[in-house]
Amino acid sequence: MAIKKSKKPQTNHAKTRQGFKKWTAFYRSNPHRFANDYLGVKLFLYQKLLLWAMNKYAFFMYIAARGQGKSYIIAIYCVIRAILYPSSNIVLASGTKGQARLIITEKIFALKNNSKNVEREIKEFKTSANECYVVFWNGSKITAVTSGDSARGYRANILIVDEFRLITKETIDQILRPFLNVQRIPPYLSNPKYQHLQEENKEIYISSAWYKNHWIWDSFKSYLNGMMAGKDYFVAVLPWQLSVYHNLLSRKRVEQQRTEEDFDQMSWDMEYEALFVGENENAYYKLDDIQKCRTLPKPFYPPTDLEFIENKDKRKKLSNMPKQAGEIRLIGMDVALMGSNKAVKNDTTQFTLMRLLPQGEEYRRDVVYMEKMEGVHSETQAIRMKQLYYDFEGDYVAMDTNGNGMSVFDNLVRILYDRDRDVEYPAWTVVNDEAMDDRKMDKNAIPIIYSIKGNPELNHKVAVGLRSAFEKKKIRLLINDIEAKEDLIERKSFLKKTTEEQVYLLKPFAQATALTNELVNLVYRVSSGYIKIEEVGTTTKDRYSSVGYANYVATLLEQDLIKASNNDDILKYVLF
Repeated sequence: MAIKKSKKPQTNHAKTRQGFKKWTAFYRSNPHRFANDYLGVKLFLYQKLLLWAMNKYAFFMYIAARGQGKSYIIAIYCVIRAILYPSSNIVLASGTKGQARLIITEKIFALKNNSKNVEREIKEFKTSANECYVVFWNGSKITAVTSGDSARGYRANILIVDEFRLITKETIDQILRPFLNVQRIPPYLSNPKYQHLQEENKEIYISSAWYKNHWIWDSFKSYLNGMMAGKDYFVAVLPWQLSVYHNLLSRKRVEQQRTEEDFDQMSWDMEYEALFVGENENAYYKLDDIQKCRTLPKPFYPPTDLEFIENKDKRKKLSNMPKQAGEIRLIGMDVALMGSNKAVKNDTTQFTLMRLLPQGEEYRRDVVYMEKMEGVHSETQAIRMKQLYYDFEGDYVAMDTNGNGMSVFDNLVRILYDRDRDVEYPAWTVVNDEAMDDRKMDKNAIPIIYSIKGNPELNHKVAVGLRSAFEKKKIRLLINDIEAKEDLIERKSFLKKTTEEQVYLLKPFAQATALTNELVNLVYRVSSGYIKIEEVGTTTKDRYSSVGYANYVATLLEQDLIKASNNDDILKYVLF
């Protein structure tokens, strides 16, 4: 009978190595447990599932509603991956300038301060203006990069792109994805029997939802189809109810936002419901055309009454937008006198401030500010119009003088006293309508108002003219409020301001987004050969009308510009 040889007792060193192997394998399969046991981070169930999926699948996409802590989850995963997989290169990119840096400077920095284990793992923490990275003792590195040409040349095993909806497809494909052309090569791969354990690099994309005309929608569908087919893909779409359930978002605040005067259903669907939205099937204004015109980085900010009073006796002008040579400034106004009826629609008075900047025989139309009023007296609306006109250094006003507009017009043609600013405004009159000119109350009234009386033919011209302006990129709107917020953070110490000040700074950009969403939800029909723009359901067309009137008058003034140019040519010819 053969005698079995007894196994040699393991040394303490060997036991420790074996233990490390087992626990490393366990935590690599259960990163959410590593977060709890080693990092000391308590997670909700959805966060555990997301961390597990991030580490399991090569292609991961997470479409999140507000309040779910996307940046926090990214930071936790980066630290877990860096610790459990030595010599990992993790690159953070973002659709906004500072977001990738903030994940390191705020979220990872907080993890380091709150966990002694994390602090021991980190060798170097650099957050200068030019470089932002974290180096670990095991050779791993987390780097934040800008999503542009300056990022070329980086290498990564894990690519994480936050708010990727704000990055072009070309940038993703030509600059960011090539980062992954290198593999992490751990020592065990030198043993032939472990060749089958080659690691795959990972692409992780996280964002809130966006418009269906954007490449992100096609990418989302591709990931979803891949997951449904059992491929190495994972997609999660989590709406606002999850945030409320875990008390990350206040239900009262959510309900309050849904009842606000300027509630925007499309923005709500994207930011809170995590739904991709598209233009109405019968939309007259196309989302692609409008989005291409959202290029203005700087809005006009009218002074508050307090700012006006404080600077009233000073020669310094309050305008943050000096007038250029040859420039004409317009204010479009669509009038509503009744308060909102939420069951029907939310009619508001809308002001649009538009700059006309000469470009040859045309005017470029820059919409630099929009503002609404609801349920206030016609005299109050007239005073606000005159405030905006003189704050903006306006030249003309384009307004509907039918129906409700007549009441506001009758106040504009009078001398008005502004109690809040202690200013007396002169009377105005019309430029283009003799019948309306007869309603003026002062023979010295200043001709400022373009009276617009809606009828099928004129409404057709307003609709067609605005569409043409978007198609030809003759009109420009303010950039998206997400991009604007990043820019404000960079330039104006945005994060140090009060909530009210932050809202004030972002308001013009949010109004431009609301205009975009309103336009793509308007439908049209042809009646007697004329285009007629109509609302659907509870949507409105107040912003559309306000911008449309201003654009219509811009076209009239453009015709004057052409005539003046032709007269100059004739004069030059005669003199020659």
